[in-house]
Amino acid sequence: MIFERAARREFAQAAVGISVALLAILTSTHLIRLLKEAAGGRIAPEAVASLLGFAALNFMPILLSLTLFVSILLSLSRVYRDSEMVVWFSSGLPLTGWIPPVLRFALPIIVAIAAVSGFLAPWANSSSAEYRERLSARSEISQVSPGAFREVKKGQRVFFVEGVGDDGTNVGNVFVASYQEGKLGVIMSDSGFQETAGNGDRFVVLEHGRRYEVEPGSPAFKVMEFERYRARVEDGEPASSAPSPKGMPITQLVLEDSNVARGELLWRIGLPVSALILCLLAIPLSYVNPRAGRSANMLIAILIYAIYNNLLSVSQAWVVQGKMSFWVGVWAAHAVMLLPLLALFYKRIVVRMPWQRWGN
Repeated sequence: MIFERAARREFAQAAVGISVALLAILTSTHLIRLLKEAAGGRIAPEAVASLLGFAALNFMPILLSLTLFVSILLSLSRVYRDSEMVVWFSSGLPLTGWIPPVLRFALPIIVAIAAVSGFLAPWANSSSAEYRERLSARSEISQVSPGAFREVKKGQRVFFVEGVGDDGTNVGNVFVASYQEGKLGVIMSDSGFQETAGNGDRFVVLEHGRRYEVEPGSPAFKVMEFERYRARVEDGEPASSAPSPKGMPITQLVLEDSNVARGELLWRIGLPVSALILCLLAIPLSYVNPRAGRSANMLIAILIYAIYNNLLSVSQAWVVQGKMSFWVGVWAAHAVMLLPLLALFYKRIVVRMPWQRWGN
């Protein structure tokens, strides 16, 4: 029991460090992508934090699975490097004696992976999609980012502002191009602001500017100067779309019979099962020759993880395309990965290491 508690404590310490590092890498990558969208005016700057939180929940099952695999692998590799495994084998204990402590450490994390992939990640996907739809339906001027051109109403109107005040209502050096009733209109103004009428209608008021109006193909155009120009702005209607299988909880996904739903269900079932097989694979993969390099087993482990993840993705794609039955896809990728698992345990147990033969 003392040994098992020490082993699980070492697994947990490695898992904490690895999960923090992986979370920092994944969130930083996604944050850069969201900031690029915000700078381009495709999303509002205040939406970055919320969308980043939804994305973090979405990739959490992959992060937990990889954390579990690497933490067990690194901890057992340390046991080999410090020659503690020599003492283990000399005491007559087999390599399979590591399976119970590994499973007791891994099972709560595997349950968490199943819960997140089955319920939390779909909720994050649907909430993110709904949030983006609400943002796209906001008023035109609220979607404008300083220094970037912004198309609204499917290109019928283009906004550009050089600067936005701290309160978010005042703008400076405004350019608006619109196409209405076969005529192209361009408005340039030194400044502007938003105001709300007593009945709740909202307007953007431009000051000290000009309006140019021309009909394409005609040399005639109009130029109008104005002191104040008021234009009404409205919120659009959120785009209605059919619910995506990625946003369905697993209890609802089971009732769907489309290929897309079957493929999504296959992926969610595969994540916790793959995490279980990977943590068992980490036991024989952790072997390190103290006299050789330390990175060989890690490179092999990364390659195996990439192959496993790609097998799951290919199985999902084939089920979606109708090339593979769902029931075949459920076990095919895992059966393929069970072969190296059994082969590695056979190599480490039956084809014994030299010190194990000497110990006998």
